[in-house]
Parts: sequence; structure tokens; C-alpha cells
Amino acid sequence: MRPMLTLIGVVFALGATAPAAEQKPAGPNFVVIYADDLGYGDVQCYNPDRGKIPTPHIDRLASQGMRFTDAHSSSGVCSPSRYALLTGRYHWRTRLQRGIVGKWGSPLIAPDRLTVAGMLKQNGYRTAYIGKWHLGWDWPIGADDRPFLVPRAKPDAAVDEAHRAAWRRVFSQPIAGGPTTRGFDRYFGTDVPNWPPYCFIEDDRTAGIPSEFLPARLLGNNQASLQGPALAGWTLEPILPTLGDRAARFIVDSAKDAQSFFLYLPLTAPHTPLAVIDQWRGKSGLNVYADFVMETDAVVGRVLEAIDASGAADRTLVLFTSDNGCAPYIGAADLEKQGHYPSGPLRGYKSDAWEGGHRIPFIVRWPGVVEPGRVCQRLVHQADVMATFADVVGQPLPENAGEDSFSLLPLLEGEDRDVRQTAVSQSARGLLAVRRGPWKLIFGRGSGGWSKGEDAHPAQLYHLGDDLAESKNRYADEPETVTQLDELMRGLIERGRSTPGPAQPNDVPVQWKSLR
Repeated sequence: MRPMLTLIGVVFALGATAPAAEQKPAGPNFVVIYADDLGYGDVQCYNPDRGKIPTPHIDRLASQGMRFTDAHSSSGVCSPSRYALLTGRYHWRTRLQRGIVGKWGSPLIAPDRLTVAGMLKQNGYRTAYIGKWHLGWDWPIGADDRPFLVPRAKPDAAVDEAHRAAWRRVFSQPIAGGPTTRGFDRYFGTDVPNWPPYCFIEDDRTAGIPSEFLPARLLGNNQASLQGPALAGWTLEPILPTLGDRAARFIVDSAKDAQSFFLYLPLTAPHTPLAVIDQWRGKSGLNVYADFVMETDAVVGRVLEAIDASGAADRTLVLFTSDNGCAPYIGAADLEKQGHYPSGPLRGYKSDAWEGGHRIPFIVRWPGVVEPGRVCQRLVHQADVMATFADVVGQPLPENAGEDSFSLLPLLEGEDRDVRQTAVSQSARGLLAVRRGPWKLIFGRGSGGWSKGEDAHPAQLYHLGDDLAESKNRYADEPETVTQLDELMRGLIERGRSTPGPAQPNDVPVQWKSLR
């Protein structure tokens, strides 16, 4: 049974009042916690036999809600998965056919594209984004300033007054195209914690003007990846705790008002920089990545504690998930030798079209609606967040929004049936994989990412119901299934959507080659 909705007056953040025509019934609060590079097997309740990292807070969330075992991100890497979650649309319908949004890249979400936040804002929600963005900005970088943002000498780059003058010109201006232009009232976070600029951004401005290059000691070795402008004295360890503190403060403050809120909290961890605070360093007994997973779990606990303390837990839907699988370069091979398998029973890691790249933890707690301790084995996708939240608040989506989003509300309310028949995920290098039921077709050889291994056949067909580890390629044995899935992929591309409704255009021609 859906919770009863009550009518409230709508007041947006920053004091703006919604027109009377936009007043809507209030729904539950929504908190989405989005881990970064957390593997399917890094969460203890997903990997009890081959997982060695304690994650008590995430496990407790699962015990209080529903744990999905066949949930997927849109990609094996970061930016594309974030796009799909926020828009309800597969990322490969955009210009991002492979890889991620590059350094100083332009916005991936089009200005007129409805996001989850924009939809909820139309329904009277206060919306906040705290954490990693990595979906591009319209950086105010002039042609004369750009050379000063990318040092020639690495990693010990010299800074002179010409650098600082360029940085003052760039970082004293508003930065367009970010979260506050895509449906969020407020933003606080780091664009990409291992890339410049090394500072926090609040709303559309940097919190301070960078004046130094990042110290060389903070580059490499799974710390920061690229040299660039930084605030004086910037360090990496405080980033994650600061995001947790900001999120907790937002929750407690927002719960005092009658207005419902949506908090999107894409954490910077356990992605690199593996900058672990002293409290957690060495606690796992495995390696620094495992320590960082434990710290990440503690931040999740901090947020859940804030929800409980605010008195809003009974009217708050909490969703926890991850953008893709664990990165192999954080010492995954060494972890496996010690008995911890970050991908659990799955093949591959971050970046791959194999399951370890994009099958991710997905947990929903919603008191009074979701029965505690439930496990759902139905196929779901992070693109489904848009349609699910719209269904909860009773908002029909426009024809040109959420084209690949299916509502999970029937599953949350206890039904046991498929809400989507198909799903598509992609590797870092652009290799597409399509699901229908237990069958999965990868349109090429190998992982499409960083993991090694190729098959003699031109494509890969797996029956995940019998072979979750993707060990037996049935491409040659099931030609009819291959043909059906090939035609399915063609239709998903040509119609511009996978949900019912009129065909929609893709932003660009989709890079895909039929097997027939």
C-alpha cells in the first residue's frame, strides 16, 4: 500500500516561492547515497563467503530494507552511470559513447533535459547535491588562460604570478552548467577529487581561489591523478568526512521543515584518492583500499544516524548503490590472495562489460512500505530511479524524459514480477551488452575494459541464470538467441527509448555494429 500523501505549501530553498500552480502533494523524503567504485563483493551482505571487509552500516541498511541482487549501472565507469541515474536515460544516447567526461569537460546533461531533481523540484521538493559531480561544467576558461591550468613540468610544477593571475580570472567567476542548473537548489562538493581544481565548489563558485599546484607528494600511488591548481594547504583526507558532515547537517536542518527534501549524495569513495583518515588506516588488516571501504561505510552510518536523529526516518526513502565495480588497480589481485573478492562471484572489474563492471549493490529502505530483510532477484537498473521517484510522488513523466526508466515501486511494495524485460550496460571502451531475462549478449570479444581475456567467437552470449561467472560462451550454440538479442539492441537504439511511448531521437548516432 502506498503511503498517504498530504498537501503542503511549497517553499524552495534560498527563499524562492513556487507559483500556486506548481504546488503538489508532498511525498517522502529521498536520500540517494552513491558510492564510487565500490564493488559488488565489497559489501559484506552481498559477499558473505568471499568478502573480508566489514560493512556493518550498509549491511544494517539492507536488513532494514530490500537488497537487489541483479541491479546494474549504465556503464563500467563513472560519468555515464551518473548521467543515467539522474536522467533515467542510457548514457550512450548522448555524445559520451565511451570513456568519461574529460578534464575541464563541458556538461553532459543537456540544459533542457529533465533530471530526477528537476522532477522532484516541480513537485515541491527542496533539492540538494553534496559530493562528486563529474558530469561537466561550462568552465569560464579563456583561450589565454587554458595553458596555465595544465602544467608542462610534472609533477613538480612551478607557479608564478602569470599562473595566479589566470587562476584569479577563471575561479573568481561563476561556473555555469553544474548541478544548480540541472534541478538542484544547492550544491557542495568536489568535481572530481583526484583532478583539478583541488578545492570544494559551492553552488557555482569555487570555495576559495587556487594559488598553488598540488604538491607532488599527493600525486600518483592511488592518490591524485592529474596535476593542477589547488588551494594552499589542500589535502585529500578531509574530503570524504566533510561530505558526510555536510549531508548530515542538510538532513537535520531540512527535517525541521514541512517541505519534503531530496538529497543526492555521490560520495568520492572508495575511488582514488585512497586518502584514509587516521581512525581507519590499517583497520581492515588487508590494504588501504579495504580501509577506505570501511571509512566509506562509516560515512554511510553517519548519514543514517542523522536521518534517525532528525526524526524523519519513517518518512524517508534511502537508496544506496555504486556507480560501477571495484577498480582493479587498487590492489584487487592482492586482496583476492587474502581471501577478499571485490567482485564477489562475478567476472571482471570496473570498466568491463562483464558483470563485475556494472552489477552493483542496490539497497532501498523505506519504512512502512518496504518489508525489512527482503531480497529481490528481479532485473533492475539505476536508470529506474527517475520513474520510481516519479511514481512515488504521482508525477507522470513527459514523453521526452526517463526514456529508459521503469518504476520499481511494485517491487518495493512487495510484488514479485519483472518490471523491466531488458537492460543495457556498456564498457569503458564502448562495448555494449544487452540483457533480456537471463540471457546477456556482449557485442564483441573480451571485457571491453581493462580486464584481460578474449574468446574466439566474435561476440559473447551468456546465460546468467546458469553461469553468473560468465565462464561459458554460448554464442555458437544459440544462434537464434543471438539474432533475437541483436534485433532487440537495434530496436532500443532506433526507437530512442526502451520504455513504452513515442520514439525519441538519440543525441548522436549510436556507435554500434550489428552481428548480422
